[in-house]
Amino acid sequence: MATRSSSSYKKRHTKQRSMPPHLPTPASRQFFSSRRRILMMTIPLALFSAAIFLFFMPFNGSGRSSDSSLDLLSTINEIEVVAEFPHDPNAFTQGLLYAGDDTLFESTGLYGQSSVRKVSLQTGKVEVIEKMGDKYFGEGLTLLGESLFQVAWLTTTGFTYDLSNLTKVKPFKHHMKDGWGLATDGQVLFGSDGTSTLYRMDPRTMKVTDKHVIKYNGLEVRYLNELEYINNEVWANVWQSDCIARISPKDGSLLGWILLPELRQGLLHSGYGGIDVLNGIAWDSDKKRLFVTGKLWPKLYEIKLKPAAAKSERQIARQCLV
Repeated sequence: MATRSSSSYKKRHTKQRSMPPHLPTPASRQFFSSRRRILMMTIPLALFSAAIFLFFMPFNGSGRSSDSSLDLLSTINEIEVVAEFPHDPNAFTQGLLYAGDDTLFESTGLYGQSSVRKVSLQTGKVEVIEKMGDKYFGEGLTLLGESLFQVAWLTTTGFTYDLSNLTKVKPFKHHMKDGWGLATDGQVLFGSDGTSTLYRMDPRTMKVTDKHVIKYNGLEVRYLNELEYINNEVWANVWQSDCIARISPKDGSLLGWILLPELRQGLLHSGYGGIDVLNGIAWDSDKKRLFVTGKLWPKLYEIKLKPAAAKSERQIARQCLV
């Protein structure tokens, strides 16, 4: 979530959310699918060709052509691990960013344990740490200029920190419903509050200047969590899933999905039973390196994207919409 010259247990101890049943493919899509089969059996070839054209031009409940969702199936990515780095297994990662020189900044959560920290990428060592007050549950973090911005859970209070020594500069008030994620393009701040809304904010006043509800095939993508600004897109962890949503900051359209289930599953199979969900995205814009980790994970991964094996819309919805 950094732009410079370059949250599970999170709520488990205070608010339990269960995984709701996954929603089926929208009824409108089932309707058009059924109609297509009937037309294939009952109408002449000329009418059938016209019906095929109409079939690919339905509109969903939001009024947007479903062409966008069909195209989205070609922008599903899986990942390959390029490198593994040590990560503090006691860090309940809520925000992550890369600041150059193999240096990460990280925001951690849990009451009484929340902090902002400077971390060595290569060793995982915490080099500088600033603890939050016990009443705050640390959340998203981003770097704008020489200031770190951090939000906190269940409050509209956030804090800025001096990048050089992590001393707390001043608190601020934002106008989201809650504080979950932060990112920046170097000009404005983007924020999430655990809903399906992506906010755009003025970093000087923290007032919301624009917001979009993020949807996939007409269904809201809820629990947008940690954010990162990458190549003119906002990437968002979806809490309680192994998915990252790629979002257009201009209009809130969903540009694609990144599927990462093998990371958490690999840790569990290696005996790390105490880990929590995927959370934390960091981008090295100079070397084009992408890093991810999770809450209480003992490893941080450098990854690269690759096209995913064929997935249906139903499979993506079951995997990424919680």
